[in-house]
Amino acid sequence: MLSKMLLGRYIPGNSLVHRIDPRAKIIAVLLFMIIVFFANHWTGYLLLILFVLSLTKLAGLSLIFLFNGLKLILLLIVFTFMMHLFFTKGGTVLVDAGWFTIESEGIIRGIYITIRLAMLILITTLLTLTTSPLSLTDAIERICRPLKVLRVPVHEIAMMMSISLRFIPTLMDETEKIIKAQSARGSTFMTGSLKSRLNALTPIFIPLFISAFKRAEEMAVAMEVRGYQGEKGRTSYRVLDWQFKDTAVIIMMVLFGIILFTIRQ
Repeated sequence: MLSKMLLGRYIPGNSLVHRIDPRAKIIAVLLFMIIVFFANHWTGYLLLILFVLSLTKLAGLSLIFLFNGLKLILLLIVFTFMMHLFFTKGGTVLVDAGWFTIESEGIIRGIYITIRLAMLILITTLLTLTTSPLSLTDAIERICRPLKVLRVPVHEIAMMMSISLRFIPTLMDETEKIIKAQSARGSTFMTGSLKSRLNALTPIFIPLFISAFKRAEEMAVAMEVRGYQGEKGRTSYRVLDWQFKDTAVIIMMVLFGIILFTIRQ
C-alpha cells in the first residue's frame, strides 16, 4: 500500500493540466484554499466537488487511481468526521446513549468539514501529480523572488521544499521494503497487544532513519562535489513561459470564488 501512495509523486503526461505553467497552478491552488471556505451550503459544496472532479478528468487521472493512492489519508478524513459527529451539538437528537449523543448538526457539520478537507487534499495532490519537482522549485522561486529584497534565501527554501517532496515516495518505498524484510524474518505487526505492536515497529523505524540520513548525506556530498553554492552564479536551463491559458486559469479561479461567495450570501 505504501508504494501506491501519491504524496510527492509526479505522473508524466501531456494533459491540459500538465501544460499549465507551474506558477499558475500554485497560485490557483492557493486561491482554492481560500475559496473552499466560502462554501456554507450544499450547493456550494456540490460545486466544489464538480470542480475538482472536472480537474481530475482534465488531468487524465481516474478517481480509482486517486482513491487507491490516498487510502491512508482517508483515516484522517474519517477521524475528522467522527470528531464532529460526537462533539458538535445542535439540531435534532438522533442517538441518545446517555454518555454521548449524536445530533443532526454534528452530522451536517461533519459532512461539510470532511468535504472541505477532501477537496483540499485532492487539489494539492493534483498539483504534485501534474507538476515535476523541478518545475515546482522553479515556480516557487519565481513567485517568492520579491522576498529577496528582505534577504530571504528564496532559492534555498524552494530547493529544500522540492527535495522534501521528492523524498516522500522514496521513503515510502524504503519503508515497504523494510516491512517485507522484517516480515520474512518472522516479525508480526498486526497481532498482539498494543505494546507489542509498538515494539514491533522499532525494527522498522531504526533502519528507516538510518537510510534517510544516509541518503541525505549522499545528496549533500553529491551537491558539494558538483560545486553547488546556492543561487550564486547559477543560471536556469528551464525557462518558464507564462501564456494566455495561465492567465485564464487565474481568472477562472477568481470567477469561481465570486460564484461561491454569491451563493454564500
